[in-house]
Amino acid sequence: MGGTLLRNSDLFTDRDRELFDSRVPAHDVGDILGFAPDGSPIRALGGGARNTYEPWLWEEFGADVIQKIRQNSAVEAVAHRVPMKSQTRSTPRSGGIDMDIVAKGGAYGEDTNVNDEVILSAQKFGRAVRIAEEDIDDSLADVVETKLSDWATAYAKGLDNACLAVTASKSSTGCKFDSLYYTLTQTNADTNYTANSNITKTGSGGTSYASLSATLGKVETSDYWVDGAGVWIVHPAYKQILRDIVDANDRPIFAESSSGDSAGAASVPDRIMGYPVRWSLGARTSATPTARPTGNPLAVFAIPQFMLLGIRSGPESIYIDGRNGLAALTDESILKLRARRGFAVGIEHAFAIHEDNS
Repeated sequence: MGGTLLRNSDLFTDRDRELFDSRVPAHDVGDILGFAPDGSPIRALGGGARNTYEPWLWEEFGADVIQKIRQNSAVEAVAHRVPMKSQTRSTPRSGGIDMDIVAKGGAYGEDTNVNDEVILSAQKFGRAVRIAEEDIDDSLADVVETKLSDWATAYAKGLDNACLAVTASKSSTGCKFDSLYYTLTQTNADTNYTANSNITKTGSGGTSYASLSATLGKVETSDYWVDGAGVWIVHPAYKQILRDIVDANDRPIFAESSSGDSAGAASVPDRIMGYPVRWSLGARTSATPTARPTGNPLAVFAIPQFMLLGIRSGPESIYIDGRNGLAALTDESILKLRARRGFAVGIEHAFAIHEDNS
């Protein structure tokens, strides 16, 4: 039975047709679905495995999924986005340039700073969800949209964790890129960065005004400081700690947000020591990338333009109908979700991490 015939079958309910029309392209018997390696056409047959050719649906910018990701992922919200047309992309990195005093008639000194590149490698983040036919038919809720929304939250936390807080190298985690945390634990002769220089650990004394100020100072005194561009990415576990910390004049260093007022005043984001905050549940250390990290909470201070997020594809989803092909034996449909992202640290000196390991 071709796709159009199946869609018009008396066995289909209105809900079936709605899902079919929104997620599945119809194919009639004889339609060309693709081509074999020898160039011969592959045509649709009655009862064929149509799902093989269903398209992935890109989540549009205004979709609930994208909005939820931007709400929950600090990296997606603030990082510098780099389009990727392949698995890897090379991004040039300038080594900077020095300045000399040149006497009248004197020779100009030639710059010796070395330019290099940063390599972005795309990693696929995904999940598959089995949905019983009964759950679709019997539930008043939109099961597919609910699962899309749930995945958006998990992806946001997992991406932040993979980009910011994984303590091991990519060679031991299976991820295609190293996290910011791991990168800051390594010496890089090309950028004149010394391992662990920009990581502040509290020790048994816990988070203090001095430890947070020292973290800021790592970036504020670097050559890569950009006035007004700094942002904190902090795990919510810091909130209670920060409320109790004041400066030398007994002024709280944590200013909680306001939602504006009736007079037209704009809302104000949370701030720590004057810098805006993005809260992230992924900002806890872990040995491997996960959406549920349980390690030490982190407060990351960053200049976002040096936080490179490679955009290869997605977020996107595909709904594989369980009423045809092999899946018909189980009465279960499958919802697959994925996004491909790369990450790289543009320059170590533009970042600092405060780790509460008390």
